[in-house]
Amino acid sequence: MQNSEAMALSAALLAVASDLTQRINDGVVARGFTDVRPAHGFAFARLAPDGATVTDLAVHLGVTKQAASQLVDEIVRKGYAERRPHPADARARLVVLTGRGWECTRAAEAAAAEVVGGWVELLGEGEVRVLRERLLRLAPYGPVRPAW
Repeated sequence: MQNSEAMALSAALLAVASDLTQRINDGVVARGFTDVRPAHGFAFARLAPDGATVTDLAVHLGVTKQAASQLVDEIVRKGYAERRPHPADARARLVVLTGRGWECTRAAEAAAAEVVGGWVELLGEGEVRVLRERLLRLAPYGPVRPAW
């Protein structure tokens, strides 16, 4: 692959990722969650399974602990998450999604499904499945981080 082709592929992947992030956020806002931004969604993705410490979240987002702590303060204040005692570490606090946080997460999943549905209409279901498989081979573990 020539350099110009590699740059074109890089630009296309970045453009798709940016568009996907924006369209998911737009879908979340359209579903009534008007006080969130994409960075919140990236945090919710890490908190969703079983919660996380601020340190875990900082690593996931690729930011300092202080920045992650500020983000946690914000989503706690807005009612999307809460701090709980950590079950295995008395010194740590676990940040978990509240009911409102889970509702917002489901809104993001629905918005993502709409976007991917448009890809299926354009490319066909088979091509979208192949695209998913190929992308998972290239980046199997994430984490997916926001562009600050």
